[in-house]
Amino acid sequence: MDTQLTYAELAAMMQRRAGLTVDPLQLELRATAPFADFGLDSLGLLGIVGALENEYGATIPADADACRTPAELLTLVNDVLKARA
Repeated sequence: MDTQLTYAELAAMMQRRAGLTVDPLQLELRATAPFADFGLDSLGLLGIVGALENEYGATIPADADACRTPAELLTLVNDVLKARA
């Protein structure tokens, strides 16, 4: 089974972990916009990375908090998930 993080799942995590309501379609359309444009700060991003590790049972690289955009985070996480498959 091919497991990948989607923009919809990321938007849901942003809601659960950081209290931010983000339209998944807007997140995808503006995937190269900085997380700050969506109201997500570095602490919120760390919370999301931790939740991703728990949800997928994968170790996300320590530099994940250096991801500045949704596209960067999805690429990093999905590369990790693909390598585990």
